[in-house]
Amino acid sequence: MRWEDFRASDNVEDRRGSGGGGGGFGIPMGGGGGLGIGTVVVLGLVGWALGIDPRILIGGAEMVTRGGSGGASYQQSAPAPSGRTGAPSDQTGRFAAAILGNTEDVWKEILPAQANKPYPPTKMVLYTRGTRSGCGAAQSAMGPFYCPLDRSVYLDTSFFQEMQRKFRAGGDFAYAYVIAHEVGHHVQNVLGILPKVQARQKQVGERESNQLSVRVELMADCLAGVWAKNSNQKWNAIDENDMRQAIAAAQAIGDDRLQERSQGEVVPDSFTHGSSDQRTRWLLTGFKSGQIQSCDTFRATRL
Repeated sequence: MRWEDFRASDNVEDRRGSGGGGGGFGIPMGGGGGLGIGTVVVLGLVGWALGIDPRILIGGAEMVTRGGSGGASYQQSAPAPSGRTGAPSDQTGRFAAAILGNTEDVWKEILPAQANKPYPPTKMVLYTRGTRSGCGAAQSAMGPFYCPLDRSVYLDTSFFQEMQRKFRAGGDFAYAYVIAHEVGHHVQNVLGILPKVQARQKQVGERESNQLSVRVELMADCLAGVWAKNSNQKWNAIDENDMRQAIAAAQAIGDDRLQERSQGEVVPDSFTHGSSDQRTRWLLTGFKSGQIQSCDTFRATRL
């Protein structure tokens, strides 16, 4: 992937090495929600071999709090620490800024053209170990996530190393897919989808809430494919090997694959992100079409 050809975004806040992390953060069970989509995952999975909860990876890290009606709720957290703004100078930081910049350049064109909506860019916060977001505390073990309250993507860049080491799903385009997926959640927020789903989740039980979460996550996978298609048409920076990397990543973090590895059985009703086949299929759906309308998982009869 020739990401060096992309424009680096200035909408990056680099908190790495700022001292804002450490062992003091955890998932805020009684406070704010991250993406606010899905349910609190089974706590028994936290201690399994990977050392992280698999269902909050990549689409991920929804710092969710369950309301009495079964839905997720948001609560504004304390002000977050500030970091350096603008494109970082290190290799990993430059990569993240370049991918974010390219998503901005793509979505500012196709969102007005395809959905008649202007695209307000999201901010990306890079951090080490832990920090605070507008949705509450963030830890590196939670994986990348999007906070709709401050419209920002949060990323501990060491997650890319974890992808390679624990899931054998590495490569620049696989990492770009991670960022593009979270930006896909921002697109959903701009389109008004996330608030509607959150409202619905407050009215239903856990099983249906999980199903709504799966549709949101698969749509974000599809939107990542839409970005990749439109980006490649203009910059021609993606080849077949890059797509294989992204597909390998999508397959590695499917709920079925992770549950089988962690607990020896698959429980579809507890899925919050979708199976490996579903994640792969929707990523490719977006990439083949390049159209936002192809990503309507809420009207799809087959996920």
